[in-house]
Order: sequence, then structure tokens, then C-alpha cells
Amino acid sequence: MKKAFILLFLLPIIGMAQKPLLDTTQMPNAVYYLPAPPDNASAAFQYDKAQYRWGKEQRKDSTSLAIAVHDAVWTIETVCSAFSEPFGLTISKEGTPAIYKLIAATCASVDQAGVLAKARYMRTRPYVYYNEPTIYPSDEEDLRTNGSYPSGHTIRGWSTALILTEINPDRADTILARGFLFGENRVIAGYHWQSDVDAGRLVASAAIARLHADKEFLHLMEAAKKEFEKLTR
Repeated sequence: MKKAFILLFLLPIIGMAQKPLLDTTQMPNAVYYLPAPPDNASAAFQYDKAQYRWGKEQRKDSTSLAIAVHDAVWTIETVCSAFSEPFGLTISKEGTPAIYKLIAATCASVDQAGVLAKARYMRTRPYVYYNEPTIYPSDEEDLRTNGSYPSGHTIRGWSTALILTEINPDRADTILARGFLFGENRVIAGYHWQSDVDAGRLVASAAIARLHADKEFLHLMEAAKKEFEKLTR
């Protein structure tokens, strides 16, 4: 029954294309190490609301808006496109198959890491709280009943930044900056509170640490590093 609930909870988000290296039960349980999301009467929630207003201001800049809309699309191609320039190499299934495979497997795996916390807290998303539109209407109906805390997009973005930094440490600054922006764009989009995003980075870090104890992940990482070295030699 528990596994069936988790699967139903995940279906609107992750799809079934890529099998994760580790499932929800094998990932660190974020319920045990994350604090609960801010209470609505707390100072922390006042900050969340201030950041929501900040996010709406960022939408007035056409470039910031376009990047946030781009990052809202839940596909591996979106992640690859977002990180290609800071990584210094175009990442694609055809051009960099080993790096693409690593990213796809990593994202499918880290998607599992926040599931139990999302289900536990079922935090209301900001666009629902304020009854306002987001910048990416396509997801509004599906995510209306999906927990806001922690942010799944942020988990993907920060996890990808961490593994790409490991492959190309010389570009760490630009890769990590893009990973940070990937999360902030969820605030700009109106889908997440700032504390959801901050928690997402912590979950991503825990998930990547756990993956480094998995032999298949290490094999994929080694293949990606060899591909990168070959392409940039």
C-alpha cells in the first residue's frame, strides 16, 4: 500500500522513462533530516512571502522570465540545455551520450529523495496560496495537489550542478551558479517558496552523497569523465 501511494504521488512529476539507480526506500529519508517547512505565523514564512514578491518583480525582466520559463519544463533535455553553456560543452543524447546518460540516471534517482517529505508535509504552493497564475500554466493543475516542500526542480538542478562540477572542475563556478539559478527560478515561476528551494539543495546534496556509494552510479560517472576528456582533449 505504501509503495503504491508513493508511485501515484510521483507519476505527475517524474514519468516512467528512466529507471532510477536507487528507489525511494534506498535514498536518505528527508523527513528525518529536513526541518519542517516554516509555520505560516513565523518570521521565516514572512521571508518566504517577501521572496515571492521578489520573484514576481524578476518576471518584469524579459531575460529572467525566459530563463525561468525554460527551466520550468520537466525534461532531461531542459536540464542539459540549461547546463551546456556553463559546462563548456553542448550536452545531448547524441553528442555526449555518456554524460547525458549520467544526468538522466541521476535525475531519476534524486527525484526519489524528496518524495517522502513532500508527502509528509503536503505544503501548499505559493500560486495556490495566493490564487495567482504562474509563468508556466501547463503545470498548474497537476501540481496544485503536489507538495511544495522540498522543490523537486531544485533537487534536479543542484544535483546536476554537483555531478557536472565533478566532471569539469575547472568550470565549477559557472556550473554551480547555474545550478543555484535553476532553483531560484522556481521562486520566480511562482511554484515554490524560497524555503522549498533551500531545502531542495540540501536534499540534492544528501542524494548525491548517497549515489556515490552506488557502483552503477560510479560506473556511469567514470564513463562520463572519459567522454568529457576525449571530447575536450
